[in-house]
Amino acid sequence: MSADVVRIAMWSGPRNISTAMMRSFENRPDTSVIDEPFYACYLERTGADHPLRDEVLASQPVDPRLVVEMLLGPVPGGRPVFYQKHMTHHMLDGIDLSWVASVRNAFLIRDPQDVLVSYAKVRGVPTPEEIGVPQQRVLFEREADRLGHAPAVVDGGDVLRNPGLVLSRLCERLGMPFLPHMLAWPPGPRDTDGVWAPAWYASVERSTGFVAPREERGALPDELRRVADLVCGDYERLSAFKIGGASVPG
Repeated sequence: MSADVVRIAMWSGPRNISTAMMRSFENRPDTSVIDEPFYACYLERTGADHPLRDEVLASQPVDPRLVVEMLLGPVPGGRPVFYQKHMTHHMLDGIDLSWVASVRNAFLIRDPQDVLVSYAKVRGVPTPEEIGVPQQRVLFEREADRLGHAPAVVDGGDVLRNPGLVLSRLCERLGMPFLPHMLAWPPGPRDTDGVWAPAWYASVERSTGFVAPREERGALPDELRRVADLVCGDYERLSAFKIGGASVPG
């Protein structure tokens, strides 16, 4: 593994701006990206019935050890930055996490209430584990213990409201320069998108940059409120360390 390569693992849950963040980094001329490399492992081990399941299983290794070899191996295109978009709920018990110490880890969070409203529209009422918040807390604490300080945390809402400021602060925390290329990108699909993109990426394929949120969230139904209550402590723990926008100290 080359010591000169900046390998970034961005840990998110579903129904966040994780794909837009991947677009942002991919638009840098120095960066290659990879999209949810543990997805096939997750589907194979859980048997979860997701859209395009067979296509996902055929497109990626189902052995997590092979995935790790890819993440720590040669960077596609030979570029000096390798951005890895990860879903925290894909990291099932028994998967060796020792490789995480070899990359620069950051955490992309979103208010669980907003996640739940978005998720329920697509897949119904989830468990806490299906939105990945408890797993994100575990990964965060593990990395904080290793580093001796909190790793970088960004809130998707802050990125949407003030992308230039938040991304520049994130890049500083990751030890790399911010580039204006990260603020806008061409619309359309990418060869680097996972094969599941047709089921999930219609909105981001239309996008050309970050857009401030416009919708106000109403009161949660009781079944979603119960899930939100279970994960709010985990979210608030990470939120306390988030890199802020213009009105929030970073």
